[in-house]
Amino acid sequence: MSTPLEHAPLAGLTPSTYIETRSQGDKMSRKGQHVVPSEGGWSVKRAGASRASSTHPTQQEAIAAATQIARNQRTELYIHGRDGRIRERNSYGNDPHPPKG
Repeated sequence: MSTPLEHAPLAGLTPSTYIETRSQGDKMSRKGQHVVPSEGGWSVKRAGASRASSTHPTQQEAIAAATQIARNQRTELYIHGRDGRIRERNSYGNDPHPPKG
């Protein structure tokens, strides 16, 4: 018996394939930076890119590098967990829903 997740449209996608799929329909994520697991550590990838901008031994180092790029480019930062799913998102650009006050 199969689980519902196996039939989900994104089931079985690698983090980079998921980024490319998401970037096709989401203008903000097209320009966003993604921290994704990779062989030997963590990579920073621009959404839709086939190659990593940089690779780091720890997720924390990759987040620091991706944060700098996202701030400079005024885009979104997506942090993926080891399972490839987005676990955190930060906006450094034109946030459509900025906090009040």
